[in-house]
Amino acid sequence: MEKKEILKEFGRNLKAERNRAGLSQEQLAEKIGLSYGQVIGTIERGETNTSLTVIVSIMNALNLDFDKLFDRKLIK
Repeated sequence: MEKKEILKEFGRNLKAERNRAGLSQEQLAEKIGLSYGQVIGTIERGETNTSLTVIVSIMNALNLDFDKLFDRKLIK
């Protein structure tokens, strides 16, 4: 799986889980201490390779395990 596809899958799953939690991009950004929701949008669109600390903050805010955001069996 290419880097672009990894980022896109992660982003699609993040958006689905954020929506399931009933949060806007702005609300999630605020919950994890980011200054604006646009950052969440770039992650959800697979446009940025975000840091591990942001990923952990997202998982904590949404009460998720990593496997909800990414299926590592897809990596070859």
